[in-house]
Amino acid sequence: MPTPTSTPTPTFPSRLPAVGTTIFSVMSALATEHGAVNLGQGFPDFACDPALLSATERALRAGHNQYAPMPGLLALREAVAQKIATQHARSYCPQQEITITAGATQAILTALLACVQPGDEVIVLDPCYDSYVPGILLAGGVPVRVPLTPGSFAPDFARIAAALNPRTRALILNSPHNPSATVWSAQDMQRLEQLLAPTATLLISDEVYEHMVFDGAAHESAARYPGLAQRAFIVSSFGKTFHVTGWKVGSVAAPAALMAEFRKVHQFNVFCVNTPMQHALASYLQDPTPYLQLPDFYQAKRDFFRQGLASTRLKPLPSQGSYFQCVDIRAVSDLSEPDFCEWLTREMGVAAIPLSAFYGDGFDQGVVRFCFAKQEATLAQALERLARL
Repeated sequence: MPTPTSTPTPTFPSRLPAVGTTIFSVMSALATEHGAVNLGQGFPDFACDPALLSATERALRAGHNQYAPMPGLLALREAVAQKIATQHARSYCPQQEITITAGATQAILTALLACVQPGDEVIVLDPCYDSYVPGILLAGGVPVRVPLTPGSFAPDFARIAAALNPRTRALILNSPHNPSATVWSAQDMQRLEQLLAPTATLLISDEVYEHMVFDGAAHESAARYPGLAQRAFIVSSFGKTFHVTGWKVGSVAAPAALMAEFRKVHQFNVFCVNTPMQHALASYLQDPTPYLQLPDFYQAKRDFFRQGLASTRLKPLPSQGSYFQCVDIRAVSDLSEPDFCEWLTREMGVAAIPLSAFYGDGFDQGVVRFCFAKQEATLAQALERLARL
């Protein structure tokens, strides 16, 4: 009989041979090792509303601990549909056009698996969130990277138009944008609507930072534009909105024909989502105050952080939305972005993320990203260290 060590583990070709440990894991581990203030990963270091925790406890104690319906708790889907109708004046049928997901990343992957056939092209706008391209590859698709304008991160519609062709199955849009903290305007959305009108291209609209738009601007959801909404999977995140990223609960809104295909995949890669949290969120959403106050809440943090950055040699770029702040490092260092982030973590005790990590070709423009979804004391500690640059 062979010993356990004499039988080799079978090998197989990797589905994602170019994928390794993410920059977020690398920088967080480095921050822990050096006792750095971690402004790298994008999640809060403060608690959620106690009322949401109380609603969760009530749901748990009421016995809502078994499988939820596959598309999500109807009361929560109804709350999501009502919220979209109120904010964006578009009606979605809760029964057929809203699905509750295990966070936004699962929602985006499920949309890709539902609609992308082998060889289909999917446009992503670089720099982009790191799950997009692996999801396209897992679906058998071909990622087509179209760069946003360096510096301003504005959409380059000439390049987007040039990338569209009969093989283009979908385009992934993210506004407010991670990592640049820019926001698409109404004119941008109208231009995209015009570009896609003569095509069969679908839209995956990643709107997880929808309630973090600053300076009185509005979030221009794809739901507001009929020509986009009719072809769009619109992705939202309760975790981002309510400071509970670890719950991994999100939602998708899409026309019934698209949602029917989405649910075919969803029922087999997740089936259903955390039941007590859905009950809690359905109850909590009855009062819109928490998400209506979110822009002011995060704008105050943005302003505090930007004011502190004025005492450093880092140059803040505009932060129009999300909870990120990008800075130009070129007055401080001629190191590459990744090397600067490692140096900053080891020597100055503050962790950041290089923007080059969000580009397919590692494009380096001397910009790094901080997350300001932190307690004021955390931000103040980081700013004190950055002032020594």
